[in-house]
Amino acid sequence: MLSRPSTLHSAAPGVGLSVVRLRIVRPLALLKRSGDLCFALALLTLGSPLLIAIAIAVKCTSQGPVFFVQQRIGRGYRRFGCIKFRTMELDADRRLQSLLASCPQLRAEFEKDHKLRNDPRITPIGQFLRTTSLDELPQLFNILRGQMSVVGPRPIVEEEIPRYGAAMDQVLSVRPGLTGLWQVSGRNNVRYQRRVLLDLSYVNRRSLGLDLFILLRTVVVVLFPANKGAY
Repeated sequence: MLSRPSTLHSAAPGVGLSVVRLRIVRPLALLKRSGDLCFALALLTLGSPLLIAIAIAVKCTSQGPVFFVQQRIGRGYRRFGCIKFRTMELDADRRLQSLLASCPQLRAEFEKDHKLRNDPRITPIGQFLRTTSLDELPQLFNILRGQMSVVGPRPIVEEEIPRYGAAMDQVLSVRPGLTGLWQVSGRNNVRYQRRVLLDLSYVNRRSLGLDLFILLRTVVVVLFPANKGAY
């Protein structure tokens, strides 16, 4: 992330390069943000019938609200409510603690990746929404609010921060994304440390060309989710 210096000294080494970089990066950042807004508005408009259908399906197949909002860590360590279609039962957190307390194997699996492959808390339609990533469509509202980008690192929960180590500051120098390198590189088949490296790789290599590549790969992964879907 570019930090804005409090003072500039003309004789300081690297200042000229910093000014040039600032002039280059800011237009690219504005272009990316404009693209995010256009993408989110277009998808919300064109996909509104699908969003309504999913909302009805969620409401009709389980008790509870249509949306699930979870606190995630965004750019600059700012917390925000990440919106998804609800894919779990209402008492999911209580049931999770009970499961982990009663089964050491499940606890070990959850501590490794913060997920359970055969999670009994998932609703009848929840597995389909996760496999197709349709549960993440409400994050388009997070994009409109400026909390997320279309492409970026994974939005993480606070408990994951220590697992990023020294890379955390760099990863959180940009907005988290609706999709990213992790999502198109095997997703939950990827080990956690590999996810961290993919997030860091995106931040270091980010460009409009890379964003376009990830978007195209995302379409392929969503249409052909075999062995790449979420659980």
